[in-house]
Amino acid sequence: MRRILPFLLVMTLFSGFLLKAQPAFYLQDSIREIRINFAITNWDHVLDSLYILGDEQRLIADLVVDGTLIPGVGVRYKGYSSVSTNRDKNPFNIKLDYSVAGQKYRGIDKIKLSNVIQDPSFIREVLSYEIARKYMPASGANFANVYVNDTLIGLYTNVESVDKQFIEQHFPSKNNPLFKGNPEVLDFSGGNSNLDNSPGTDPADYYPYYTLESTYGWDELYHLIDTLNNHPDQVHKVLNVDRTLWMHAFNYALINFDSYVGYAQNFYIYRDDFRRFNPIVWDLNMSFASFRFTDASDYWDGFDLNEAKIIDPLSHHNSFSIIPRPLMRNLFANDTYRRMYMAHLRTIMEENFANQEYYLRGAYLQNLIDSDVAADSNKFYSYADFHTNLDTTVTDLIDYPGLRDLMEGRLAYLNAYPGFRAGPEISSVTPSPATVALGDELGILANISNATEVWLNYRFSSGDLFTQIAMFDDGNHNDGAASDGTWGISIPEIGSKVEYYLYAQNDSAGKFSPERAEYEFYSLTAALYPQNLVINECMSANTHRFADQDGEYDDWIEIYNTTPYEISIQGLYLSDDPANPTKWALPNGQISGNEYLIVWADGQTSQEGLHASFELDPAGGMLLLSSSDSTVIDSVEFGYQYPVTSYGRYPNGTGAFQEMLPTFKKENSLAASPALEDQFFVYPNPAQDQVNVIARVERPLEIEIMDITGKRLAAPLAITDEGLITLSTLGLRNGLYLIRLRGTDFVETRKIVINP
Repeated sequence: MRRILPFLLVMTLFSGFLLKAQPAFYLQDSIREIRINFAITNWDHVLDSLYILGDEQRLIADLVVDGTLIPGVGVRYKGYSSVSTNRDKNPFNIKLDYSVAGQKYRGIDKIKLSNVIQDPSFIREVLSYEIARKYMPASGANFANVYVNDTLIGLYTNVESVDKQFIEQHFPSKNNPLFKGNPEVLDFSGGNSNLDNSPGTDPADYYPYYTLESTYGWDELYHLIDTLNNHPDQVHKVLNVDRTLWMHAFNYALINFDSYVGYAQNFYIYRDDFRRFNPIVWDLNMSFASFRFTDASDYWDGFDLNEAKIIDPLSHHNSFSIIPRPLMRNLFANDTYRRMYMAHLRTIMEENFANQEYYLRGAYLQNLIDSDVAADSNKFYSYADFHTNLDTTVTDLIDYPGLRDLMEGRLAYLNAYPGFRAGPEISSVTPSPATVALGDELGILANISNATEVWLNYRFSSGDLFTQIAMFDDGNHNDGAASDGTWGISIPEIGSKVEYYLYAQNDSAGKFSPERAEYEFYSLTAALYPQNLVINECMSANTHRFADQDGEYDDWIEIYNTTPYEISIQGLYLSDDPANPTKWALPNGQISGNEYLIVWADGQTSQEGLHASFELDPAGGMLLLSSSDSTVIDSVEFGYQYPVTSYGRYPNGTGAFQEMLPTFKKENSLAASPALEDQFFVYPNPAQDQVNVIARVERPLEIEIMDITGKRLAAPLAITDEGLITLSTLGLRNGLYLIRLRGTDFVETRKIVINP
């Protein structure tokens, strides 16, 4: 009789950001103290000179962060318009591993400090990143008092770098193509990094407009540009469309136009494992309409504060693009994408501005840094301007709008904008039935009004793409009566985890549930029972048989999914210590039905791939596979292993553990080693350049190789040490030979075929 597994029907919201929390170094509620100590007194002249030359070289300094000394860092200025050789307060880019390889602080190897120019309120950048992180991967940001040679330079914003470490926090891999929209020469009336295809058909034509931050990727970037401009109906294959719509919604909500919108710069794009580029926002110090030089459309020659409040969020669809913006215009041409974008824009406005959340957070941040702003003698605006700008405009070289004044006007305008309201309403989302088993169907029901189309998007792993299927209100999909407002559909053959969200639309507007989808989603998890997922094999003395991606012969553990259904490994742990069953967390991912997963047990967690934080003991030990509550799903106690043997289940996946020849990521079998338990075992057979001998016999021993007639080919070799015996067969012709093992009370001979 089939055993039914109870499903944990607690519908939980999960966010990609919450699952991968920002580094503690960037927690908003902290103010860092950063002291830069140069060995020379004219450090500012040297840094000015390097900046003027456009040189990427750095000046070496010792760094003290919150009392911790970090010697030999490399310092240069960062940015473009925020640097001036006539200023005392310039932005810094500090490379911690500049002269000390691998040097980091709290896992950080680069510190980027912005000088808070173009922002009398001091909070635009930190507050904007905080809002962005609710909807997409975005940098952590807080404040830091910066000293140089014990002199306070001022209060800076400390912003997390978009680098490999950032990518690894938010994506399953970190070595795929990464680009920054960063033109070598900013053309104030040109395309810059707009992803338009006008530069040409050769990837090299795009070198002046984008900075490659990875080891490769120009062909991939051109493929994105070509698809976006010439085949926009296929763009979803090369672009994370939802993430892109969130970026546009963020920029138009906060009037953050020093971005892709204005001069088409200040953004990153990363190509994930599904070959889709994902945009990442950057450089938010001029958000809340501090940048007003252009929107590349109706306000191509700039706009004033009143116009900032009423900029059309679909100007590149409803009007013209004076400078091409294909990443907006070509996406907005799709009716569904356009409604999704407006739904995201509405979510940002409702969750941050309609409820005054931004103002409360802004006031909190200003109170946090109040005394530090007062002590900053190099700030670009007065202390009175600092307080005033949260509410009202501050006039300097330009007008800097008060955040409250701007956003109240922006919200009033958008509330009356066609398609901003009048969308569907989703009042409940319910999984059904109450108990399901791994591999069963899971029904999803939702009460939805004012919708003409509804889609369910689901996946069985946080590292996978969502699959989209239509939902129905026709009475034929376990949805109740036809046209009763209850929409339904079933997900076939569920895995151990189901993550999902809904999108509904009518002819004018759309709605997501949860509203932060797809960055946030509902999640249901099935309980794992013994024998669903097992430790299937391990090798604790791998010296030459199987190499990892770096060519290293490390210990390994094989996990096997005994079911035909996908099982998520997120929330599972491996350990070699029964007292600490959650020693090493498996990452986001899944194991397909009846498939294997290899984890390298080498303690090298920084390497690419799955590398546990512990090593296996060749003398024997314990292995445990556990859930997050320390419940042991499977375990094995293994004994001494030879470098040519492993310890695995036989029959595969279900049987008891025993010594065997390794079957790396394959079905365990004893067919190739039926005599492995003998006192005297020869492997491999046939052999090439060497043969291994396992001798479970008391030492001392003698071993010799003979031809088939019994003629000794070399003097006997004396063996006194325990362990594997390895004999060279180089120089022997193809053929049949004998290996004789002689002990005090033991003599045996084995046949061996040499086939170089």
